[in-house]
This record gives sequence, structure tokens and C-alpha cells, in this order.
Amino acid sequence: MSWQNYLNSNVREMPPSGIRRFFNLAAEMDDVISLGVGEPDFVTPWHIREACVYSLERGYTNYTANQGLPSLREAISQQLSSDYNLHYHAKDEVLVTVGASEALDLAMRALLQPGDEVLIPDPCFVAYGACVSLAGGKAVPLATRVEDNFQMTAQMVEQAITPKTKALLICNPNNPTGATIGKQHLLQIAQVVERHDLIVISDEIYDKLTYKGEHTCFASLPGMRDRTILINGFSKAYAMTGWRIGYAASNADFIGAMNKIHQYTMMCAPITAQMAAVEALQNGKQAMAKMVEQYDRRRKMVVNAFNKMGLPCFEPSGAFYAFPDIRSTGMTSEEFAQQLLKETKVAVIPGNAFGQAGEGFIRCSYATSLTDLTEALKRIEGFVRPKMG
Repeated sequence: MSWQNYLNSNVREMPPSGIRRFFNLAAEMDDVISLGVGEPDFVTPWHIREACVYSLERGYTNYTANQGLPSLREAISQQLSSDYNLHYHAKDEVLVTVGASEALDLAMRALLQPGDEVLIPDPCFVAYGACVSLAGGKAVPLATRVEDNFQMTAQMVEQAITPKTKALLICNPNNPTGATIGKQHLLQIAQVVERHDLIVISDEIYDKLTYKGEHTCFASLPGMRDRTILINGFSKAYAMTGWRIGYAASNADFIGAMNKIHQYTMMCAPITAQMAAVEALQNGKQAMAKMVEQYDRRRKMVVNAFNKMGLPCFEPSGAFYAFPDIRSTGMTSEEFAQQLLKETKVAVIPGNAFGQAGEGFIRCSYATSLTDLTEALKRIEGFVRPKMG
């Protein structure tokens, strides 16, 4: 008997995450410096952890409403109003999820019929295409290039639209390139979205990690609030990856549909994490600003170091990833990452793990300590020099 014959074909044919594959390889070795996983090296600020501890002391160990604690939904609603002048009713237009990842999955499953097409940037976060596929849809990549600053353009979107296109996914700032899309570009994309009656899934998980210019939330553009599913979370900005808290904000009917799936699968997000998230939104700005300042310092150092060692590096204006061009070494992304790990014990992610347009690049997270970053860059330079001639 082979269990392979019983598996859902979408699951059977899906490759494992390229990020996790290298994470697991690195975990099997000693003394590896990992620039692979997109996880802050900061511990969640104490006042947020303290809110969790107090909630346990007070006996908050129960389920919450499926949609999440009213106090958290209200805090999310107020934050979106304050940051982007976007107004969502906490009662029925906000859903608290188990990380932004669950919100993404719910959005796809609530939205897609078999065969529906979703336009996604390439390169992009590894889960996007997988979530589209698991929901029965087809992910259609929009290849971006370093020569164009990894920008998704309105023309690119327009040319990829077919009668089956139902949605466009935007990640701004982008993972893995760190590229951001400016307001003028987004306005042009919004015109295409409206003209073709598309839905937009807007992943804003890195919105607070914007180093150049002001972040534009897609839902805040004229006419876009009611055709956008806004997804965000607490992992990156507040160093809360392990808490698994995220949310979606959108039209009440659609949030209701997402909540139907959520209530049959997750029931609700953990109550202690929800109470910590309330504290993060109400009192977390100062700690967040300090972390962002540190990321910005590391960003400049890493980009400068890659350029100096002869690996041209696109300057990221958001998130916490560098995406240097390794084509001059004559190796593929996969070869580079594997040999680097084997010879120097530095883990990076091959760019093609994020889509075909990522071939020839590697993703390096600079959300790690300056000490480790400095040592990792020294080892990478030692690895690269002999290959550059």
C-alpha cells in the first residue's frame, strides 16, 4: 500500500518550501550562521510579554470569539484608521487569525473557484503560489527584474489578465527583494484592477519596515477599500513570530466567509497571544521604532558589503532582506547556496525558491545580530573571491 496514491494531488505535487529546506539543512550542522529565515533576532519587547504573563495570572486560558477578542479587533481598527485613514468596523470587518499566513490561506479558500487565476509577483514569498494552488486556483507569476527595481507595473498586470483572472496579490514591501511600490505605481495598478473588476489581496506584513519614503496601503487608494483584502500581522514589526497572530480587514461579507473556514479549522487564535497583541498596538511604537532603526543600520552595512565584494546588490527600501546578484560567480542560486553552506557554514536562501525570476540571486535576512552579520559577510567574501577571478 502506498500512501502517495491517497494524497490530494495538489499536495502530492507541491514542492517543499525552499526556505524550510535550507533551514533544515542548516539545523543539521553545528555553528551555522543563518541568514535564511525571516525572523527578527530581537526578543518580543518585555511589556508585550508581560501582558501575556498577566493574562495567564488572571486566568485567561479560554477560547475567544472566533473573530477574535473585541478589544483586539477594536485596536486593529483604530490603528488602520490612524495610520492610513482606513475605517473598518471592528464588529464584522476585522478577523483575527493565527498569523498572517492563516489569513492568506483563508482569503484564497474563501475567494477561489477551481481554475481561477491569481496574479502574483515573481519573485515572491514561497507561500503565495502554494496557497493559491491548495485553494484550487492557478498562480500566474508576474516576472520582475532588478533592472526595473523589481517593480510590478500596471502594464505588467494588464498584459497578464485573462478571462479567468480573479485576483491580484501584492506584497509591499516585497519579500524577498525588499522592493517597495510607490503610490503613483499603485494608483496606476488600481486603475487596471478597477477596469477589470479584480480583487486585490494586499499583504502588508512589512508595512512598518519601510526605510525610504512613506508606505502606501493599497486599500487606502481611491475606490480600493471595498475590493481589497488587507492582510497584516505582528510577527515582523513587533518581533512576535512565535506568537502567531495576524489579521485580515475587508468587506463584512467576505470577512464572514473567511470566518466560516476559520471557525471550522482554527476556532480562534490563542487568547494570551491576542492580549499581548493588544498591548503591542497600544504601547509598542517606541520599541518598534528602535528595532526598525537597527534594521536600517544593518541594511546599509549589508548592501555596502555585497557591492564591495563584487556581488551587485539591489538596495532594498523595505522588509529586512538583501537580494544580491550572484550571476558573476558562474553558479546557479542553488549551487551557490549549497556550496556556501557546506564550505563556510553560512545559510542563505537560493533566489529561485521564490520563483523563476529569482534565479541568479540569493536572499539574505539581515534581521540577525551585527556580530553574526559581520562574520557571515566575511565568510561569504572569502567564498566568493576565488570564484570571481
